[in-house]
Amino acid sequence: MSRLPQWVGGLGAGLTRFAQRLDERKAQTSGTADASGEGSAPTSAGMSASSDTHGSSGTPTSSGAGAPSGTEQAAAGQAPVGVAVSEHEHVPPPPGYAPSVAPRPDPVAAVPWGVRVAAEVAWRLLILAASLWVLMRMISAVQLVVLAFVAALLITALLQPTVALLRRHGVPRGLATAMTFISGFVIMGLVCWFVVWQVTENLDDLTENVQHGIAELKTWLLNSPFHVTEDQINNIADNLSKAIGTNTKDITSAGIEGVTVILEVLTGILLAMFSTLFLLYDGPKIWGWLLKLFPAAARDGVAGAGPRAWATLTAYVRGTVIVALIDAIFIGIGLFFLDVPMAVPLAVFIFLFAFIPLVGAVVSGALAVVVALVTRDMFTATMVLAVVLAVQQIEGHVLQPFILGRAVRVHPLAVVLSVAAGSLMAGIGGAVVAVPLVAVTNAVVGYLRAYARENALRTAAGEPAPEAAGQVVPAGSEGPPGEGRG
Repeated sequence: MSRLPQWVGGLGAGLTRFAQRLDERKAQTSGTADASGEGSAPTSAGMSASSDTHGSSGTPTSSGAGAPSGTEQAAAGQAPVGVAVSEHEHVPPPPGYAPSVAPRPDPVAAVPWGVRVAAEVAWRLLILAASLWVLMRMISAVQLVVLAFVAALLITALLQPTVALLRRHGVPRGLATAMTFISGFVIMGLVCWFVVWQVTENLDDLTENVQHGIAELKTWLLNSPFHVTEDQINNIADNLSKAIGTNTKDITSAGIEGVTVILEVLTGILLAMFSTLFLLYDGPKIWGWLLKLFPAAARDGVAGAGPRAWATLTAYVRGTVIVALIDAIFIGIGLFFLDVPMAVPLAVFIFLFAFIPLVGAVVSGALAVVVALVTRDMFTATMVLAVVLAVQQIEGHVLQPFILGRAVRVHPLAVVLSVAAGSLMAGIGGAVVAVPLVAVTNAVVGYLRAYARENALRTAAGEPAPEAAGQVVPAGSEGPPGEGRG
């Protein structure tokens, strides 16, 4: 019972401190400026009750053991009783004459609009360039397979109308495919064999004519107004011989690389033949499988763009073959009547080089002129040049617009740039497939743009979406590989 008064005294002191802190909080919330220096004093009733309690028990007063003194509270890190403690120091507002400081703007808002747009476009272009670079690296790693498949697509575009014609006459698909495949590759093989046979048969005569032409060229240079001496011509010939002798190792290595190239060409031919066979037979199934790889939202547009791309490719290959055949026939007739050696092989070369737009015609025509100049004379070479230019002008202004039409119309600048880029990336094969690739891409992009515009207008008008144009493949040559009217 002796410790009860001390416990009661400590409880009273705690309640007093709690009341003081509550008053301080109320003063802070009400905005009193001098709340930190004031507090509520202990009530006299509490103090007298505590004093009477201590006095009645004969123990010390409130400064005794039950309630620590102010010095002891200060030593213990506590404020003495009756002194107000502020947990947050009050900061007075700035005076009215102080200058106002504007807040810092948002960094994004501080960047000019043009710079922000340029940055957005720049990083997207960087991502597209990186993706294109990765794609080109992947294609270059399997360049032989890609070129073989593209060549198979071109051959399929040439042979597929024949398969469709045979099917319309009741021939089964398998038999029609086999007949077209075998006859097509036999004809192409015979053409290649004929060219090689003609070149080997006329090689001796061509060598003699070249030597005779070089002798005539030497005589013409000696008598020309360029004042070229015989010693200078002999020095040029000796330098050429020395260059050939010193580069024998390079020529040998080039011969070994030539053997490797021949093996790669044979492999590519086999891949192209195998791909052509299955594209002719299973073209619709392959197209349907490719459609399933696209998202459902984009499948309708791709299904409509596919037949148009195939129609463009078929029109390009068919028109190019017809134009090349006409060029080869008329230039070959001109070479024959001008008595130029190897007129038929030169005509075949003109036909093959016609598949490289613009550049192929220039190269094949220059080859015919050089052969006429070396084997005949300057007058014959001039006449060959006139024949080549006349046929090419008729081709460019009459045949191509009439045969190819608007389906594969590509600007000449795009043709030259695509041929140059294709030849740099994949040699002759890249130059051959560059222009049809650009034509197909142009057709696909144009259709998808028109399709998106029609969908936007239809959505704005609230009309229901019609059936996709590509779900049912048009008959004949308008469909994907191998599709035709049965």
